[in-house]
Amino acid sequence: MSQADRVLHLLKTRGEQTAQALAETLALTTMGARKHLQALQEAGLATASERACGVGRPAQYWRLTHAGHARFPDRHADLGLQLLHQTRELFGEAGLAQVIAGRERQLLAAYLPILRAEPDPARRVARLAELRGAEGYMAKVEAREPGWRLSEDHCPICAAASQCRSLCDSELRLFGDALGPAFGVERVEHVLDGGRRCVYAIRLLAEKSAP
Repeated sequence: MSQADRVLHLLKTRGEQTAQALAETLALTTMGARKHLQALQEAGLATASERACGVGRPAQYWRLTHAGHARFPDRHADLGLQLLHQTRELFGEAGLAQVIAGRERQLLAAYLPILRAEPDPARRVARLAELRGAEGYMAKVEAREPGWRLSEDHCPICAAASQCRSLCDSELRLFGDALGPAFGVERVEHVLDGGRRCVYAIRLLAEKSAP
């Protein structure tokens, strides 16, 4: 992976970054990081905005543009949209709902034996992140009181979900069903509502324990 690609990846997975922060992560000089960022800006892949940080000059924070995000393409996005439209046209909303429910059942059947084999709650949540990461969601999990935060820096089905938000509702149900009744799952950041990524707050329900 080239340094420019590494910069792109960090902006995708970590959000806004200063040149200094990127330099420290990539073991570059601040000037070297800034040159990569300026090249990405010239290519239309990144942009910067200034933000006051206490006393002194405002700091420049860099983020991906829409073109930059598009460098991480959705899997079969065009085909997915075509199938979505055809299903809705041929079978109506009820037929589309059945298709989404079928996808949900299929994913649940794949997730359940893997997740329920993990009796430790933290490990179970980590395994969910691993499964999602393998599917292209750039998922990671971190402990965050009173539980965990599952973040997905990329959504392979974003194009389809933007046309059918029921897909997002289905995935939220999927997480709860796959983790089990001992877990509460809430989406706290959503790409379709203007968020940089989708983030889920996961916690153990006080009166229950993981089966």
